Amino acid sequence: MFDPKIWAAVPFHFWTVVFFTFGCIVGSFLNVCIHRMPRDESVVSPPSHCPHCKYSIPWFLNLPLATWLYLRGKCANCGAPISVRYFLVELLTGISFVAAWLSYGRSSPGVAVVYCVLLAGFIVASFIDLEHFIIPDEITLGGVAVGVFLSALVPSLHGVGIGAAESMKHSFIGAAVGGGLVYAIVLLGKLMFGRQPVDLPSDTRITFGETSLRYADKEVPYEEIFYRRFDTVSVTAKSVEMADRCSRNVEVRLSQGALRVGDEKFSPEEVPFLEVIADRLILPREAMGLGDVKFMAAIGAFLGAGAVIFSLMLSAMIGSVVGLTLIVIGRRSWSNRIPYGPYIALAAIIWIFGAHQWVRTWWLGGR
Repeated sequence: MFDPKIWAAVPFHFWTVVFFTFGCIVGSFLNVCIHRMPRDESVVSPPSHCPHCKYSIPWFLNLPLATWLYLRGKCANCGAPISVRYFLVELLTGISFVAAWLSYGRSSPGVAVVYCVLLAGFIVASFIDLEHFIIPDEITLGGVAVGVFLSALVPSLHGVGIGAAESMKHSFIGAAVGGGLVYAIVLLGKLMFGRQPVDLPSDTRITFGETSLRYADKEVPYEEIFYRRFDTVSVTAKSVEMADRCSRNVEVRLSQGALRVGDEKFSPEEVPFLEVIADRLILPREAMGLGDVKFMAAIGAFLGAGAVIFSLMLSAMIGSVVGLTLIVIGRRSWSNRIPYGPYIALAAIIWIFGAHQWVRTWWLGGR
């Protein structure tokens, strides 16, 4: 199916046009994923519709790139604005698919197609992570499974002349190294940088709910806070309100198994309501999230262990450059709004489009 001689029977740039067109179509679907997946909505049903008026978009008004330009970024029914992100994602996906084809199409059409799949995953993961600070398991864990499957289908993904079994072996090792290495960094980061002070507006109301912590305009699920059993949320409260009592000027500490309010200790399950007033909150934090662990495992399944190590090193450098640049231009707070997933994706893209050749030639001496 991926024999270069079969693909060469058609002019090379015919496929370039096909890849761009198909990439834009895929980009339209990625927009659906970016909007719906963080909201736990189906990406299949209902069909595409305006999020404002729920107008079901007919096929002739759902053409990638063209429709957004024709309607000038507005809904055809209610006139509500449609984010330019929809246009940019479609264009970026089309360009990415063309780049994969131009780089690998002549030597290995199969590798070009696999990289298109991976690049589509990078796009949807990065946009979701930038907006919601999560990477859904459907992308990360699903990416591991797809990476292993495609490694067997296109063995040249992990080296010229190897068979399906050897390619799958490289894929499994890459996933294990990716997940294991980043998981170790998460643990180390917890030990070294495990406390994050959060300064709040004066007399902020903090609510400890059943499944999440709410303060100011934020809601943080406990599963993102309590990674280890000894992770603790602490706050010096001006006042504490519980279902059956109130306290003032006490320390409140919540972990997975215990709640302390001053000198009193409770089981969290026994406290249906807890609300405090405070100016500062201390949260446990980690150098990277578990989503990044699974994301790197997926990258390893597609690209192998070498790409994992390279992506980890380069993403740290990219993050440092971005952080320092934001500090220099007086935008330090912006650096906290950029999750780590896009840095990892960018580093892996650099690996795909040439860095792997540089590493093999200059770093490994041509091996």
